[in-house]
Amino acid sequence: MRRPSPTSGAPLGDPLFLLNLKSYPSSTGRKADLLLGHLERTSQGFGVSAAIAPSLPDLGRLAARASVPVLAPHVDSRAAGAATGWVVPEALAAAGVAGSLLNHSEHPLPEAEVERCVDRMRRLQLATVVCARTPAEAGRLARFRPQYLAIEPPELIGGRVSVSVARPEVIADAVQAVHAVSRQTKVLCGAGIHDRGDVHRALELGARGVLVASAVATSARPGKVLTDLFAGF
Repeated sequence: MRRPSPTSGAPLGDPLFLLNLKSYPSSTGRKADLLLGHLERTSQGFGVSAAIAPSLPDLGRLAARASVPVLAPHVDSRAAGAATGWVVPEALAAAGVAGSLLNHSEHPLPEAEVERCVDRMRRLQLATVVCARTPAEAGRLARFRPQYLAIEPPELIGGRVSVSVARPEVIADAVQAVHAVSRQTKVLCGAGIHDRGDVHRALELGARGVLVASAVATSARPGKVLTDLFAGF
């Protein structure tokens, strides 16, 4: 395997609050614009870097107006051109998108495809946030030198208990596994992050930020939830 350059893509903030909107009815279309506004105001108020990953149909619109980096929820290594239905990196760059999530547990990829995608994104100076289910997987995927690697045990995603509370050793072990391979790659904590205590504990365990989805995207009061989460920094 060819050894990649230090880390992929355009810089994302450190520490980082990454909001994944998924495709909830409460977080798509114009509701995505409202959530972006809440995120921008809260990020600015706390002085903490943020990024947002909306659903694919909302990408270009949000990227054109956002003051924070906008990431795709997925990207393919398919070559640009005759690629109907595929998400090619060149199209993301043309739309003003800053990077992409990769290998989320809801859209898993073979590790060889993750490597190809990270390499393609790096060439275009686009950032990558690669997701891993276990510390062992995180260590393997760190070989590709993504900018961030998000540890998310699938059984805790969308739940009410944070990985930083239920299984804190997963975060510490993931940080150790990643940094043993790539000191430049930073670790995000995902899965069940709901309040400032979850964020604070994740940072204590060595994470450099959090990846949050349902706690904000499905909330009736997303501004209040964001304020509480950012207070954990």
